[in-house]
Amino acid sequence: MDRSWSWSRAERKVAMRIGAGILAASAIGAALRLAPSGTRDQIAHATAQVAQASATVVGTNAALADEVEAGRHLGFDTHEYPGDVTMRAWKASDSPYEWVGYYLVAPCHRDDSWASKRTTLAQMGWGVAVVYVGQQSWGRAPRKLSPSALAKARRQSVTCSADYVSAARGRADANDAIARAQAEGFPKGTVVFLDIERMDKVPAAMREYYRAWVDRLLAEGTYKPGVYAHTFNAVSIHDDVKAVYALHGNSDDPPFWVASTRDFSPEKAPSEVGHGFAGMWQGILDVSQTWAGIRLPIDVNISQWASPSLNGVSAE
Repeated sequence: MDRSWSWSRAERKVAMRIGAGILAASAIGAALRLAPSGTRDQIAHATAQVAQASATVVGTNAALADEVEAGRHLGFDTHEYPGDVTMRAWKASDSPYEWVGYYLVAPCHRDDSWASKRTTLAQMGWGVAVVYVGQQSWGRAPRKLSPSALAKARRQSVTCSADYVSAARGRADANDAIARAQAEGFPKGTVVFLDIERMDKVPAAMREYYRAWVDRLLAEGTYKPGVYAHTFNAVSIHDDVKAVYALHGNSDDPPFWVASTRDFSPEKAPSEVGHGFAGMWQGILDVSQTWAGIRLPIDVNISQWASPSLNGVSAE
């Protein structure tokens, strides 16, 4: 759409607040007129109408922008680094996104396009969710490989295989994740999310793998282990990870990022994915959006935190 004028993000927020304030005054008056004969439900309904009307006043992006004000923070993730020009343009535009998934080089994510971009993104003002895509079971029980089969896999540079899932590989991959996060310059306390893809059935060896990965990060102490999981597996994985935390005398709830496309809305809290322990919700997959005239394929997420991996941690 051709626009002869545009507002900055700050100007838009001011307009939103003014519009919301005017409507709020009307709604408050209406609510007071209902009292004392009015019910709590009637007053709540009037309040809800304020939010809906405010969104209409300030345009189609208002609902997204409002989530930032409400403490819900939109972010996106995409496989390859979009490039400095795109990331700078999207951040400077009226896009609602505050943070981005930051992929470490990992066994099941060999692309290195995100490498060395931590400082660049921080200077642009992006928050990050650091992701390590470890071994996946792909829903099948791993086979025990013979020494010759393992040697062949190494010669062929196979790094990602259901046959690699084990406690020993979990510890090894945890050490790799620590080393790669340190090489990127992420500070102590950064949350590193282990990506665990959906499984119809979780093999015992896969449980051993992710528990060992979490255990190693907690024992080493530099980074805090978090988990990305599909809603189908989230409860059992959370219970396992919570138990590992407890073994280390850590009563914190592990940071959990849950994927589910069902009933997603940027107006909802992450826990509304159906799991009270979810601090992040990935709810829209494989869409393309255009901001600042630049189109990008993304997954859309909402988080409790503006920078999920650096919440309460200095980025420098």
